[in-house]
Amino acid sequence: MDDAALLQELEPTAASLLDRHLESAKEWFPHQLVPYDRGRDFEADEEWDPREVDLAPAVRSSLFVNLLTEDNLPYYFRTIEAMFGRDSAWGTWSRRWTAEEGRHSIVLREYLHVTRAIDPVALERARMAQVSLGEVPEVDSVLDGIVYVTLQELATRIAHHNTGKLVDDPAGYAVMKRVAADENLHHLFYRGLGTAALEIDPSAMVLAIERQVRDFEMPGTGIVDFNTHAVAIAKAGIYDFTIHHDGVLVPVILRQWGIDQLEGLTPEAEQARAKLMKRMDRIARAGRRFGTQRAEDAAAESATAAVGPTLVDA
Repeated sequence: MDDAALLQELEPTAASLLDRHLESAKEWFPHQLVPYDRGRDFEADEEWDPREVDLAPAVRSSLFVNLLTEDNLPYYFRTIEAMFGRDSAWGTWSRRWTAEEGRHSIVLREYLHVTRAIDPVALERARMAQVSLGEVPEVDSVLDGIVYVTLQELATRIAHHNTGKLVDDPAGYAVMKRVAADENLHHLFYRGLGTAALEIDPSAMVLAIERQVRDFEMPGTGIVDFNTHAVAIAKAGIYDFTIHHDGVLVPVILRQWGIDQLEGLTPEAEQARAKLMKRMDRIARAGRRFGTQRAEDAAAESATAAVGPTLVDA
């Protein structure tokens, strides 16, 4: 089934999922979450002082990446509209999704500016660099797109929520929790599309899932020093291999979509499923290795701190 036929077949499902989303979504206002009373003016020649807010570098990295991802919204909208089209429930969803995502960058930026949690000059330069590039993950088919956004929205929800827990500020936690709640509703819309697509063409869907799990990347394409930030985020336990496996892949691919239980697949899809299961197992093992190394590094740092400076340090 080509993309046009698939979209037509899925349109009633999209309309139903859109109605459910509109009934579930809560109206909220960024200005009610931002603690403006904690803010003060930035002077023209004033340099940002990281000591004003006690935040771990990894948490700053996560806030930095989270906001810049939201700032790249114009290009995500372009990709989703090109994939789904402008008409019917598809177009209505794309525009509604864009409107909701737009609030995320508003509330995150205002919170960060008011609290001075991140260098505003570096943040703005990074935004200019990223949006000027206009890079986003690209897919080759509607099925690949549905799979990617299903996984990505859930991964983003988890990253936002875990970041909020480490901010150590009730206002910051409330901001991240609110944004994460939106991302979860978006995830449920796309997951529902994936479920319907599996009923229409299970073999093609399995092939798409295998491709997207194999090549999955968080939406950080184009962000300045993204790899450095991603490593810091993983080491802090905000988003790593274990979270990706246990919190995203297993709940969606196995529990919700039941890929391991599908019957009647084509030989090619059977091979793809076998590859998918092996890859998920490798991701799980990588997560365990990374977790062990992280625990060992933390123990070593703790021991060094307890002993204090050594002659080598001097």
